[in-house]
Amino acid sequence: MHSKVIIVGSGPAGHTAAIYAARANLEPVLFEGMLAGGVAPGGQLTTTTEVENFPGFPAGITGIELTDKLREQSERFGTEIITETITRVDLSSRPFKLWREGAEADADEPDTCDALIIATGATAKRLGIAGEDKYWQRGMSACAVCDGAAPIFRNKPLVVIGGGDSACEEATFLTKYASHVYIAVRRDAFRASQIMARRAENHPKITVMWNTHVIEAKGDGSVLTHVVLQDANTKETRNLATSGLFYAIGHTPNTAFLDGQLDTDETGYLVVKPGTSLTNVAGVFAAGDVHDKTYRQAITAAGSGCMAALDTEKYLENLAAEEHERASGKL
Repeated sequence: MHSKVIIVGSGPAGHTAAIYAARANLEPVLFEGMLAGGVAPGGQLTTTTEVENFPGFPAGITGIELTDKLREQSERFGTEIITETITRVDLSSRPFKLWREGAEADADEPDTCDALIIATGATAKRLGIAGEDKYWQRGMSACAVCDGAAPIFRNKPLVVIGGGDSACEEATFLTKYASHVYIAVRRDAFRASQIMARRAENHPKITVMWNTHVIEAKGDGSVLTHVVLQDANTKETRNLATSGLFYAIGHTPNTAFLDGQLDTDETGYLVVKPGTSLTNVAGVFAAGDVHDKTYRQAITAAGSGCMAALDTEKYLENLAAEEHERASGKL
């Protein structure tokens, strides 16, 4: 199947790109994935319960409901949505080639496109501790900015796991809502920059727990109520009452299927030309958390999806103009 535009990814970035591309009559095809990266179509947003900071929903909306609305809007304007995962691409020549999961690259005909938008996002790293599956998004989260203001966390003790800048930033952010914030650091020192570490250590509402592992999340069957801590040296364990456990141990950008064909930074995030969605390969664009490791919000992902669609539209217009001039002998 050949398309003018293929979008890989189904979060706010992917669907916003699809909405803009469809309204520009580019007839986009969106591969939303089938449990790609272990996450349902819609990406990380589907693992968030209450979304209160997305404009237009003053009463809040669940992550799944918001994803469903984005999908519905994409389809309304003519986006073809395919619930399959793209596992391999060839960006060495145009049209670009993409293979679906289960396809044999040498035997099966690939999907092709003139322009490609990568909106596959990033997956929050997890520890896999006991109780994690049960209490994820019921007191456990990987985004303090997304979830920290929720009623279940207000004026309650909260725990952040991590030792880098992200952990210090998220802990400091949570002090606006929590009664107290604990940072569990596996070692005896922060990996964070000195200024961020000093800010966390000196904050009156933050206690740093050195050489501390969180080994289990426990609750009342409905929500998280406490965690089990283990001293890294003595192996002794103790309980700590908390209403929230936040992971700040990093994210993994979902770029493995690209097999190094696009430029990335040292942590694997796609690199784009500043102020645009352009990657190092002409005709390939990046949107959302797959290149944004700073903000990682649904609204910023949506905004970059808009940018990617507009950049794509301009690229295809220029491409058509060049082909017209070539056909008429002007090039």
